[in-house]
Amino acid sequence: MSALTLLVTKIPHFVKYSIRCSSGFGGLLRDKSYVDGKWVGAKSGATFEVINPSNNKPIGSVPDFGVEDATAAIEVAHSAFQKWKSTTAKERSLILRSWFNKIMENQEDLAKLLTAEMGKPLAEARGEIVYGAGFVEWFSEEARRIYGDTIPSPASNKRLVTIKQPVGVAGMITPWNFPNAMITRKASAAIAAGCSVVIKPSEDTPYSALALCELGSQAGIPPGVLNIITSSREKTPSVGKLLCEHPLVSKISFTGSTAVGKILLKQSAASVKRVSMELGGNAAFIVFDSANVDAAVAGAMASKFRCSGQTCVCSNRILVQEGIHDRFTDTFKNAVAKLKVGDGFEDGVTQGPLINSSAVEKVESHVCDAVSKGAVVVTGGKRLGDKTNFFQPTILTGVKQDMVCAKEETFGPLAPIMKFKTEDEAIAIANSTSSGLAGYFFSGDTSQIWRIAERLQVGMVGINEGILSSVEAPFGGVKESGIGREGSKYGIDEYLQIKYLCFGGI
Repeated sequence: MSALTLLVTKIPHFVKYSIRCSSGFGGLLRDKSYVDGKWVGAKSGATFEVINPSNNKPIGSVPDFGVEDATAAIEVAHSAFQKWKSTTAKERSLILRSWFNKIMENQEDLAKLLTAEMGKPLAEARGEIVYGAGFVEWFSEEARRIYGDTIPSPASNKRLVTIKQPVGVAGMITPWNFPNAMITRKASAAIAAGCSVVIKPSEDTPYSALALCELGSQAGIPPGVLNIITSSREKTPSVGKLLCEHPLVSKISFTGSTAVGKILLKQSAASVKRVSMELGGNAAFIVFDSANVDAAVAGAMASKFRCSGQTCVCSNRILVQEGIHDRFTDTFKNAVAKLKVGDGFEDGVTQGPLINSSAVEKVESHVCDAVSKGAVVVTGGKRLGDKTNFFQPTILTGVKQDMVCAKEETFGPLAPIMKFKTEDEAIAIANSTSSGLAGYFFSGDTSQIWRIAERLQVGMVGINEGILSSVEAPFGGVKESGIGREGSKYGIDEYLQIKYLCFGGI
């Protein structure tokens, strides 16, 4: 069983669900935005097409919301918040649990919809649906664990207490690479805290978000608490700016590129909004001489080629110590040769398309730059066909720090291998970037494991492990890779504010 197959099959199923399985998408393909519990179009009547990246054919079209439409959604969310914030934790918990059950019952149709609009292999899409549902389940439980504190008072006639309250309307902008899980990871935490949300999903993958709204409605999420607004690539900047600057929005949560994150931070600064930013990465994957080569290769395969390399935590630079370099490279090459590129609906496919032609061109440019500066293509290195979005899984050796692929996030199936001599050299290379989201290393030396784990300047570290993400663990980075944490017991705090109560005259 391959590392990528293990990735999507090792999620446990403790509960049996009656899973719907239809020839299409089970009635979950929605062509309208979702505001105030209603399916609505843009006031202008404008729409934009959603393209299947595997064949570049349109799946359908959705409303192209502008500033006026988005403003109405924010006002609806603010009105709904006035009531939702007063619901009990148990009420919110039960509704979220019902949403989780609906997702699990419809997981096959949700996975098919995800593969159609995003392209990832159906097996990976199934894994994402279960992973995404896990956040709804988790925060349905965390809703009942929002605790305050009693504080010992320095004065005998006073009592000091803190409580936690929802921040208000949360504006969310989500990416295309995990169009289901990034919605649930953000929205379920906010809803559990008592917030209402307005979500602007990626223009490339709006259908997964809209399907979640349909199931949320069936689960009993009240009108106005969960809202999805769809906007084209042309209108997204103005709608994003509105979310950041509107006085009725109290919180912004964004997952995407560092460049866009910086723009949103500036736009949010004028009203001093609470922000969560999960931004770009440039993860180093370090293999030391003491590592188990087979385990390291399996870890690199899972980390690098999941979602065709289109994840913010995927290995962007593979650093291999000189004593093990050649053996690792040969074993890695053999593993990569077993990958199958194609339409995500085809049996046996492990690598789907990149999201669009611009993404392919970026990978091509990184390969060309590296080769022009002395890197060697071990396998792959080319686009499959002239106008397709498919790119061969690629390994480069002889990669140096001055090459673009070592300095920038590629976001594609390119594995650049860099040889190093000493532990200090590996750490210096790994930490030489402004990003600090994730890092990985494989070692059999216990002392070295502690040293490297503590010295890597990242928010998450995979130690002899290529897959980091877990509902129960905090997800987030340091440096220019973001602010705040998602998932885990800490994720709900992003949508809560602490209020101090001082009781006198006791």
